[in-house]
Amino acid sequence: MPMQRRYTLTQYLIEQRRRFPDASGDFNALLLDAALACKAIARSVAFGALDGGPGGAVAETATQVNVQGEQQKPLDVASNAYFTQMTEWGGHLAGMASEEMEQPYQIPAPHQRGKYLLVFDPLDGSSNIDVNVTVGSIFSVLRAPQEVIDAGRDVTEADFLQPGCQQLAAGYALYGPATMLMLSVGNGVAGFTLDPNLGQFMLTHPGVRVPEDTQEFAINASNARFWEPPVKRYVDECLAGRTGPRGKDFNMRWIASMVAEAHRILMRGGVFLYPRDTKDAAKPGRLRLLYEANPIAFLMEQAGGRASTGRAPMLGVQPESLHQRIGLVFGSKNEVERIERYHAEAPRHVDLAHPLFSERSLFREELAQ
Repeated sequence: MPMQRRYTLTQYLIEQRRRFPDASGDFNALLLDAALACKAIARSVAFGALDGGPGGAVAETATQVNVQGEQQKPLDVASNAYFTQMTEWGGHLAGMASEEMEQPYQIPAPHQRGKYLLVFDPLDGSSNIDVNVTVGSIFSVLRAPQEVIDAGRDVTEADFLQPGCQQLAAGYALYGPATMLMLSVGNGVAGFTLDPNLGQFMLTHPGVRVPEDTQEFAINASNARFWEPPVKRYVDECLAGRTGPRGKDFNMRWIASMVAEAHRILMRGGVFLYPRDTKDAAKPGRLRLLYEANPIAFLMEQAGGRASTGRAPMLGVQPESLHQRIGLVFGSKNEVERIERYHAEAPRHVDLAHPLFSERSLFREELAQ
């Protein structure tokens, strides 16, 4: 039996480019530069705590807190540098924006400027590095406003404030047992696995599709007391299982790394909820709209899934600021639509008295006796 041919990422992008005969090739070149950054990050992640790893040289330059108010690890800094340094030189970008940088990143002289914008979270889930749990990188490509292209001026925050439906491409790299790249250029979703012998991303998962139905959900249950009624209603119904209103048993998952959560859902279905809640009135959600929610939503929708704020389609949200946070629900279409329906209906909730979420715990009852 002849060996099955594997296409490289480069070959895949060339095939996709043939849909646009007048394309210059800049778009493909940019994506390959982003993929190269992901390879470099994968190598740093793989070294872990070993002395002399590629990330060791930047350990002393790490800042304490990033613009998000989060503790910044040395590998966060290194990953951000990989993305900027490996994509700024090609002449494809007008500018970049990153979760780790307060302001947009300007393409430095003497590098030529191009017509695209790159936004990225260089190392999603970095709090899991110390315990060797899967992490990843998320990125998205937008077209720069025409006035930026024509004038060659520096980019501003406003240039990046485009709804997710205007993304030209989105993807994530997953640094786990195998390094994978999941990518959409607006024509479905394809998955690539890094071949360590060749140093190439090889097409291993063409035409990825998210099943419309599922029996798995992922949510941070420690925030249950802050959930809005529609979310609590949905989770309680899932926990009620076969004897509840859903008539089937569900499994709950939570990895605390959105790339890992998204990958599981792309591979086998499920629904992920990080909804708006009442924990902090100043933050209408936890996840970043431009760097996390929009790219993941683009991938999900391209794979036949759905992504939402819980109230409206995620890809239709008009960004208001560079580091805007938002609630996010994504995954199997029928489950996300159910959650949207619960939000649209008048608030109502039946307390199923599950011990995990009940307002009265077993300990309180014991003390009251």
